[in-house]
Amino acid sequence: FDVHAPTFRHKMFDGYKGTRSPMAEELKMQVPMMKQMLQAMGVPIFEKEGFEADDILGTLSKKAEAAGLEVTVVSGDRDLLQLATDHVKISIPKTKKTGTEIENYYAADVLEQKQVTPTEFIDVKALMGDTSDNIPGVPGIGEKTATAIIAQYHSIENAHEHADEVKPPRASNNLKEFWDQAVMSKTLATIDTNAPVDFVMEDMALGNLYTPEAYLLCKEWEFKNLLSRFEAGSTVASDVDKAFTLVSEADAILATIEEFTKKLDADAAVGLGIYTQGSEFFGFSLSDGEQTVTADARLLTGDVRSRVLTAFGKLLVAGKLLCANDVKSVFHRYEDLFVEDEAPSDSGQMDLFSMASAASSAAHEAISVHPDRYHDYFDVGVAAYLLDPLLSEYPTDTIAKNYLGLMCPSYVDLFGKDKFEKAWENKDGIRRYCGYEAYVAVQAKKPLCDALEDKGMKQLYDEVELPLVFCLYDMEQAGIACNRGDLKEYGRSLEGDIKRLEQNIFAAAGEEFNINSPKQLGEILFEKMGLPGGKKTKTGYSTAADVLEKMAAEHPIVSDILSYRQLTKLKSTYADGLDKCIAADGRIHTTFQQTVTATGRLSSTEPNLQNIPIRIEQGKLIRKVFHAKEGYVFLDADYSQIELRVLAHLSGDENLIEAYKENKDIHRSTAALVFHTPFEEVTELQRRNAKAVNFGIVYGISSFGLGQDLNISRKEAQEYIDNYYVAYPKLKTYLDDLVATAKETKEAITLYGRCRPIPEIASSNFMQRSFGERIAMNSPIQGTAADIIKIAMIRVHDRLVKEGFVSRLILQVHDELLIETAETELLQVRELLEEEMRHAAQLAVPLEIDVHQGGNWYDAK
Repeated sequence: FDVHAPTFRHKMFDGYKGTRSPMAEELKMQVPMMKQMLQAMGVPIFEKEGFEADDILGTLSKKAEAAGLEVTVVSGDRDLLQLATDHVKISIPKTKKTGTEIENYYAADVLEQKQVTPTEFIDVKALMGDTSDNIPGVPGIGEKTATAIIAQYHSIENAHEHADEVKPPRASNNLKEFWDQAVMSKTLATIDTNAPVDFVMEDMALGNLYTPEAYLLCKEWEFKNLLSRFEAGSTVASDVDKAFTLVSEADAILATIEEFTKKLDADAAVGLGIYTQGSEFFGFSLSDGEQTVTADARLLTGDVRSRVLTAFGKLLVAGKLLCANDVKSVFHRYEDLFVEDEAPSDSGQMDLFSMASAASSAAHEAISVHPDRYHDYFDVGVAAYLLDPLLSEYPTDTIAKNYLGLMCPSYVDLFGKDKFEKAWENKDGIRRYCGYEAYVAVQAKKPLCDALEDKGMKQLYDEVELPLVFCLYDMEQAGIACNRGDLKEYGRSLEGDIKRLEQNIFAAAGEEFNINSPKQLGEILFEKMGLPGGKKTKTGYSTAADVLEKMAAEHPIVSDILSYRQLTKLKSTYADGLDKCIAADGRIHTTFQQTVTATGRLSSTEPNLQNIPIRIEQGKLIRKVFHAKEGYVFLDADYSQIELRVLAHLSGDENLIEAYKENKDIHRSTAALVFHTPFEEVTELQRRNAKAVNFGIVYGISSFGLGQDLNISRKEAQEYIDNYYVAYPKLKTYLDDLVATAKETKEAITLYGRCRPIPEIASSNFMQRSFGERIAMNSPIQGTAADIIKIAMIRVHDRLVKEGFVSRLILQVHDELLIETAETELLQVRELLEEEMRHAAQLAVPLEIDVHQGGNWYDAK
């Protein structure tokens, strides 16, 4: 294993091998890490100044063979075939589509495969040369000719003596003319098997590679595939978790809750974890950084269980200061302990259902956090997300590594693929895993706060992200009512439309086929019907949406196929999928993801209510199945062009600001400037094109992308963009400055200080670098808009709570807020909603909103 720059066996040949390309920087950076891992695994490393890796390998193989060992040399370098003997095997890994295969060569295998012996293999390379290794060889002699010559004469020396007999004539002449070069090439190609490398054979024995030291490195470097090879939980030794305790007796559990509640009352910070599965209570963990206790509560029943849950609920709202990873889920888990898992199957069970709903509501009310007390809690996961929004998740072991320098075991480390129910049987594993959940939560608070201060995001955390946790918790708990009957009717309507489209498509094609099969669809469109625009791939014709959309206007069958796809997606995802998501209370409780997107926007899962298609009428109609409960209506408000308004403010462009201040149609105004047309004479086509440019600029669109969107040439699209920047001159300067700053800092920052790292902007790959530049342009705009809607959400939610309204914010869809509003509070809530959304940010242009009301979500839009 050679970690030095290329060295040479003979100084006289430096002129040739000195032209070898240096080790790639990306590889050079990894070499110290390779050494560190090998040392951690107990693998001996040999280095010798002045010798190359193959010299050391050759020397070690010969010495080991001489000591009576069977030797295997593993390498991708075929030069090492010269080392093969009856006891030295050269193993060459070869990557194929089916996986990695190993080619094994002993001396006999080399002769069979290469038609020469391992020693003669050196002479073949001397004749044919090797450009990758800067071995010149003899001009005009390739591998096939070189092999034939050496197979006949066995060495370059013997071939040179019989040069007049060598065939073909050109090889004969060149062998004589370039003889000195051939000799030099042979020397360069020969591996030195007598390098001065000393080793003790007994020290070469390998033990278990999966050592505790190697485990810690794999954890630190996030080598997740390698981690699975370590024996679960046996490789991490930590002085920290030795002090963790596990209690299971009811009195000890109650005493633990009481003790930590007193610590909270005394303003001590306490870390917390809670472990449930539906209404099953496994236990919880608590830590103040010195004392860490996990309670095994799974066997608690009856009155004792109720007493423990009541005491734990009081601890949850005791405050000052409770720390957890994902505070929202902590509250949900507690509340789930009071919820029936399934809706009643018949009316005879309604009393039980009502009791469960009442218990759930009571539990929610008992642990609701008043807006004045948000800062009694600290969410380490949300804080870690702000500091590095590019991670896909923020588990406790990652936070411990990044902010405490502590390598603690993950769930998989301790329990492998076991479900939590099975894992709970491993009491020592539970003691450690749950203990770290609470311990890391309380210990990481200070370093996370310090890091937020250093990055200028502490205020963003305190005033936006932390309050948002409780706003989202209340929204998720409330849910939105979904009428099953309406949902089934919607599904039947889609089925009818889908059937009609199928018949139209089959009639146009002249036969029935599987519309969902890209292969069959491609054959119908591009072979049988002969439609232009077909792109043949290895698996057939491409029928991707972007291919078909270009053809839709001219070919009705293509338009029908695209509609068919949209409707079948609506049917499966919403008409069928939403039915499975209706909870026992008749409402859908989506989960809002706060720590997923790099820009700060929220997302929604199980189900995703933020991705309901609204570009087609059938998509919009799905909103009819969501309705307000009796005595309530929906109030729906969404921001008008918030990202363009943010762009106007951030860029300071007077023309754009003035257009908004005068309340002009911004797209018509842009068209007038870009196309040099009086405002009143702008055509609808010009306005549509200007609209595409307006929104495209926000997303860093290129001339190619705009041309695709508008179905115009790239040159024409570039003219649109150029004219746009002439119309709004400060936008170009602003966006260029964003890119220039990002190239220096490798990040983009919103108006509120949200930081989005952009490693792509430093990439050597053009496509990646261009992607990074687009991120640099659009992240401050999108991120600022996301921050504003979050601020509006929090203010609306908090005022509804503080001022005693029964109306509740129940949904956010990007720039839109939905309130389930009591009819008796409608006027006050509408005024509150408009006021808070309009004044969520003080920009150079007014924030405008559109507000509507209705008995269902469709009518409220």
